[in-house]
Amino acid sequence: MTYTVFLSGSRKISRLNEEIRLRLEKITSQNFTVVVGDANGADKALQSYLADIHYQRVTVYCAGEVCRNNVGSWPQKNIEVSSKLKGRDFYAEKDKAMAAASDYGFVLWDGKSAGSINNVLEMMKNGKPVIIYFSPDRSFHALKQADDVKQLMALVDARDYREMDDKVHVDRRLRDLRVPVQGALSL
Repeated sequence: MTYTVFLSGSRKISRLNEEIRLRLEKITSQNFTVVVGDANGADKALQSYLADIHYQRVTVYCAGEVCRNNVGSWPQKNIEVSSKLKGRDFYAEKDKAMAAASDYGFVLWDGKSAGSINNVLEMMKNGKPVIIYFSPDRSFHALKQADDVKQLMALVDARDYREMDDKVHVDRRLRDLRVPVQGALSL
């Protein structure tokens, strides 16, 4: 059986260190299908890595008709988005579609990006585990339940946490997270 992994991350992360590359190597060596967004930062860095190794099992998801980045000229999936939506809400529609299409998530997070933590919460709402790379201390965290996310969020600056909570309602969504998460892969 082949699995699909949702790769995403903060726009402020634009370089992949050796630890991240090793995790990506595990994903590609198992021939998993990859879905990745089209944003600058982590999405573009992840795409560049996959293009450099000539990985073909990739689909780039784009919000609306315009794809911002598709480094490897892979198939792309354009997600129809209401013209009434703007900014984060516009691109979140693409992220929701990617979460729905995936079995697992691998997120590169700077500890500040509301979009990245939103992707984590979306995956977990759907009962799908996430491996997160927390760039402030270069650590990996396996997230399988709400308590795992709460422990990770305890590492975040209080002001940054409040800003994320205002934008994507972290606290409320963690309280609502009751769906058991499927078993994790070895990523």
